[in-house]
Amino acid sequence: MIDETTRARGIALARAARRGDTLALHELLDHLLPYVGRICAPIALDDGPDATQEAMVAVFRSLRGLREPETLYGWVRTIAVREAVRVARGAARARPAELTELPERGDPQLATDIRDVLARLSPRHRAILVLRDVEGLDEETAAGLLGVSTGTAKSRLHRARVSFRKAWSA
Repeated sequence: MIDETTRARGIALARAARRGDTLALHELLDHLLPYVGRICAPIALDDGPDATQEAMVAVFRSLRGLREPETLYGWVRTIAVREAVRVARGAARARPAELTELPERGDPQLATDIRDVLARLSPRHRAILVLRDVEGLDEETAAGLLGVSTGTAKSRLHRARVSFRKAWSA
C-alpha cells in the first residue's frame, strides 16, 4: 500500500512530467520503480527484473496518455501486472519446467520457500494472488486489471489459493 504523502508526490511528479519537465519525468520513474518491482517480482519470479523493466518502458512511453494523474498508481499497477504476466508466460514457453527442478514431496525447504511454491503456479494464478493478497484489491478491481470477468477472477483466485495451499503443505 502507498501512503498519502508518497501518493501525492507521485501525482505531482506525473503532472509535471506530462507538461514536459524532464527532471520530473526522471524523478517519477525513480519513484515508481520500487512499486512496479513489488508487483512484478512475485508474478514473473526469476523474470521479475525483465518484467519490471518492460513495465517501466511502457509507463515511460504512455505517460502522456494518462488523462487523470490522480489515477497514476492504478494505471501503473495495470501496466505492471500486464507486463509481468506477459513476460512470465513467455518465459514459461521458452523454459519448460523440468520435473527434477521441483522439490520432492516432504522436502523441508518447501514449507519455508514461498517463491518455490509460487513458481509452481501459472502466471495468471500468481497475478490474482498478488493483486488480492498482496495489493489488497477486491475481486472486481483485480478482474478489471486482468481483463477478465469478476466470476473468472473469483474462480482463478479460488484455484490459485487451493493450489498454493496444496503445494505449501506438501
